[in-house]
Amino acid sequence: MNLSKKRLLNFVSACSLAALTLASGAVAAAADVAAALAHPDRPTADAAADATRKPAQVLAFAGLETGMDVFEMEAAGGYYTEILSRSVGPNGSVVLQEAPGLMSFVGDGIDLRTANNRLANVRVSLSNFDALEAEDNSIDMVTWIQGPHELGFAPEGINLGDPAGAFREIVRVLKPGGVLLAVDHIAESGTGLEAGSSTHRVAESVITQMATQAGLSVLRSSDLLKNPTDPLTAHVYDASIRGKTSQFMVLYRK
Repeated sequence: MNLSKKRLLNFVSACSLAALTLASGAVAAAADVAAALAHPDRPTADAAADATRKPAQVLAFAGLETGMDVFEMEAAGGYYTEILSRSVGPNGSVVLQEAPGLMSFVGDGIDLRTANNRLANVRVSLSNFDALEAEDNSIDMVTWIQGPHELGFAPEGINLGDPAGAFREIVRVLKPGGVLLAVDHIAESGTGLEAGSSTHRVAESVITQMATQAGLSVLRSSDLLKNPTDPLTAHVYDASIRGKTSQFMVLYRK
């Protein structure tokens, strides 16, 4: 067989493989977050928060796809758990993680989300941030939304995990090419992790430094959740700014 015939056969084989891949649905599709938001079983209180939290835009920025395995750090009451679970679909999975030292702040949110197996692809994990319960290279996306500042917080003296260790764990569980979505209340420039305790904020530069030191790289960032009128000094639960804080949003890649 001459070279030109070999090239033609290789080309035809490649096209056939591509056609089979498309036909089997193996090509990842963007997650249908809109359908998750409109799901009839979604709590009314969740929908009321959408205007300020902007979950559709946030998850589009992150590149969420159907079938992904997502590790949701510090899921708290499960607002995003509900959305992620239905967005990734039955072929995907979500680990709802919370640090034991923060459970007193969660209330019954986790129980309500998981009662009667209503979110069948969700697994609950109670662990510190530096001891994530997932296999090496098993996760497509880690989300840490309004939470990285907790690395500077020790409720009633309870340690939530070593900061550097937490980012090493994120890198460990992510697949090659996997991503970390980090969103948090912005602290004023020049502050360190101590702002996580005093105002429940953190500077974007602090998180990026720890992420990059652990081996992640910045893929992109967004001003979607920033509020130029936020003085960045008030506690996030202060009535003057609660629900209106300026937040950074960065996507990092392994």
